[in-house]
Amino acid sequence: MIEALFSQLTFWHWLVLGVVLMVLEIFAPGLVFIWLGIAGLIMGGLLAAMPHLLWEQQILIFSGLSLLTVIIGRKLLKLGPMETDHPTLNRRNAQYLGREFTLETPIVNGLGRIHVDDTMWRITGPNLEAGTRVRVIAADGVLLNVEPVSPDEG
Repeated sequence: MIEALFSQLTFWHWLVLGVVLMVLEIFAPGLVFIWLGIAGLIMGGLLAAMPHLLWEQQILIFSGLSLLTVIIGRKLLKLGPMETDHPTLNRRNAQYLGREFTLETPIVNGLGRIHVDDTMWRITGPNLEAGTRVRVIAADGVLLNVEPVSPDEG
């Protein structure tokens, strides 16, 4: 039964498999399915050019192409980080580096809280009174490190 099913493979089956795998990448991101999808598209092109390939040969070629595209894809990604116009998109705390805020509550024993945009953040820094202008100088997880802004800077 499997023999009968696989012996009917055409280049359209491989092209559809390639597209389905690439769409699957949207729902399960990890940069693996995209490369498998590319291998499926290449296999569809090869089968269109060489329709005499047996199904066993097609499976072997697809397996090899899958391995090859995953390896090439991983090497391409290691060449350098992808350029983006929002480099701090998934590092929300880094978005606040260098920004200045006014303390609503004092920093006591080196710890306090500050309202930043729509969120309350824990802050660390020197003991300061409410109303003091501070600048975020570092971010560590959910903790922002602040320093006072001197009056001549503001």
